[in-house]
Amino acid sequence: MPEQEMPIPPHFRAERVGEIWKVDYETRVREAEAWAKQHGISPVEEDGTGVCLLCVDVQNTFCTPGFELFVAGRSGNAAVEDNRRLCAFIYRNLHRIHRITPTMDTHQALQIFHGLFLVNQAGEHPEPLTVVTEEDVREGRWGVSPSVCSALDISEDYARDYLLGYTRRLRESGKYDLTIWPYHAMLGGIGHALVPAVEEAVFFHTVARMAQPDFQVKGSNPFTEHYSVLGPEVTQDSEGKAIARKNEALVAKLKQYDVVVIAGQAKSHCVAWTIADLLEDLKQEDSALARKVYLLEDCTSSVVVSGVVDFTDQADAAFQRFADAGMHVVRSTEPIHTWPDIPL
Repeated sequence: MPEQEMPIPPHFRAERVGEIWKVDYETRVREAEAWAKQHGISPVEEDGTGVCLLCVDVQNTFCTPGFELFVAGRSGNAAVEDNRRLCAFIYRNLHRIHRITPTMDTHQALQIFHGLFLVNQAGEHPEPLTVVTEEDVREGRWGVSPSVCSALDISEDYARDYLLGYTRRLRESGKYDLTIWPYHAMLGGIGHALVPAVEEAVFFHTVARMAQPDFQVKGSNPFTEHYSVLGPEVTQDSEGKAIARKNEALVAKLKQYDVVVIAGQAKSHCVAWTIADLLEDLKQEDSALARKVYLLEDCTSSVVVSGVVDFTDQADAAFQRFADAGMHVVRSTEPIHTWPDIPL
């Protein structure tokens, strides 16, 4: 297998990364098979357990301009720029990447972080980006809508206690307060799908390497936010009963790889919490395992809403903590074999 990076296939058009279009699967299959033969790219079964690329929520809802939670970053076009580099990284490293694991944020309308779930005393729903704290719930400024209680078959008393306990657990754990997000990543909608350019790159890798991607769905539980693919924000209700669980199976898979590379959106939320959860699990076994994790700092950006909120500084501070713990913050434009501590 070749040691250096691959050229980028001619079908890739960087200028189209921010657009919606249909992937031509049949053509890509023929091209990928020919590409693998031309460049001596072998099936992953001959590789052992090399590199896993974890692509966090690279979906239209976060990455395509005009969609619900487009991650503009401070540049105003950050997610598009990130995905141009991410696609190029996949193509240049087809021969090195063993498995691509895309995570899929997956929601429906009646979920705790959508406006429809809550009402104030006037029966009004909170606007997007409203922050709901424990104090807000305790003082009655926000509560679970009676209509939601009926739809989800829970009592209003249970809902009241649950919401209070939920916001308290978020505060006690040091996580973000409950944020009301625009309806996004809606199951069955265009926003839920992978960005076409990234989907195409993942598909091309699948064919060239005969490696099925390991899609990971998260976020469908109506009673909790689920930023990290490795686990929801809250796992128990106010009575201590389990409502969700960590994704132990994925943690086990990631531990098997020699190298885990992480990219995606948003750096300040789903990416940061995924990395934090992974680091916690790695440290429980052996803190030295953190050194096999590489964070593509130029393929992820933070939530920035001009004049409203900017999470860039918090995200940068989190990445510094990850680096201090032994993880490597690298750039996608640097050849993998030049990364520090690379075991390949």
